[in-house]
Amino acid sequence: MTVTPIKQKYDIKDISLASVGQQRIDWAAREMPVLRQITERFAQEKPFAGLRLVACCHVTTETANLAIALKAGGADAVLIASNPLSTQDDVAACLVANYGIPVFAIKGEDNDTYHRHVQTALDHKPNIIIDDGCDVVATLVKERKHQLSDIIGTTEETTTGIVRLQAMLKDGVLSFPAINVNDAETKHFFDNRYGTGQSTLDGIIRATNVLLAGKTVVVAGYGWCGKGVAMRSRGLGSNVIVTEINPVRAIEAAMDGFRVMPMSEAASQGDVFVTVTGSMHVIRAEHFEMMKDGAMVCNSGHFDIEIDLKSLGAKATEVKDVRNFTQQYKLKNGKSVVVLGEGRLVNLAAAEGHPSAVMDMSFANQALGCEYLVKNKGQLAPGIYSIPEELDQDIAALKLKAMGISIDSLTDEQINYINSWTTGT
Repeated sequence: MTVTPIKQKYDIKDISLASVGQQRIDWAAREMPVLRQITERFAQEKPFAGLRLVACCHVTTETANLAIALKAGGADAVLIASNPLSTQDDVAACLVANYGIPVFAIKGEDNDTYHRHVQTALDHKPNIIIDDGCDVVATLVKERKHQLSDIIGTTEETTTGIVRLQAMLKDGVLSFPAINVNDAETKHFFDNRYGTGQSTLDGIIRATNVLLAGKTVVVAGYGWCGKGVAMRSRGLGSNVIVTEINPVRAIEAAMDGFRVMPMSEAASQGDVFVTVTGSMHVIRAEHFEMMKDGAMVCNSGHFDIEIDLKSLGAKATEVKDVRNFTQQYKLKNGKSVVVLGEGRLVNLAAAEGHPSAVMDMSFANQALGCEYLVKNKGQLAPGIYSIPEELDQDIAALKLKAMGISIDSLTDEQINYINSWTTGT
């Protein structure tokens, strides 16, 4: 098979930023011992030798360490941004200059550039795709059907991406295996809850320098990300309201001690609004009208459609930047609504994303998920697969070891007991 090489070697902001990027990548690596051990093994075993890989991820210091691991494993890898505002330009420069990894990502790139980078990634003729939101896979399925036979499989890290993959499977257009990294226990319990919880508030505080103690924070969605944001907001002294469409999650939020109500009621009470649903237009025109003067809205879901910014813009008489990543919309009723990070992921637009210690486990899942696809090439039917439980357990065990924590193991007597139906009280 003839492969058309990528014509452009990279598309980044400034390659002279590489030295700063190296320092920050090295700093992140200190908190990523699990991925470091996987990298060392990959360097010896070369599980991806001869394979082309595309990673569509947030181009951060943590992602850089994943890319380095994949290259150590022999992958011919290309990295593009999964979000126009999440790229750390010095990291992109370092990966190009110091590691020879082609990167196509610029912080603040417009939508046309973003979509061009997706096409550039597909020009690499990937065998494996690491996706974050399913844009590369969706583009492949819609526009590059002739490349489907090249694909061994994909891994997906986000709830949004899994929802899209499930829709593809339902429509009969998913023709290769997809690994659901998002729902691995060592991913969503930690990345979504602790990572999103801390980094979202970090983004809000960096963008606004607002005191969250005493503020009413409205969290839209009580999945693992919503749980994290609600928990961390309460920890900083905020009064937290949760909005939900799922009755089970709504009960859980109430049992966890949060007020639960529809957005139509919460809109007039909130000082800060955070959407983490994976849906669209969670905060809409009618909600903006009800908000307090100066209410702040932001999003930590994957795409920038959770807040209906188009309708907000239509209601505004003036839009102006008041701080970095902070825009004030003056409404016809005289009140103003403040939007953070242009409605994109506020933890990456206005801050640095999840802490490295959390991404250590998430990216360990990504690396081992890719290896699992290669080891099982031709044996997995098209569909969506969970990370094997033994890999999840291995990642957790490696993390505990790195943290200096020991746990119990079952005795032979206990093993016999839990595997028997004849023994009881």
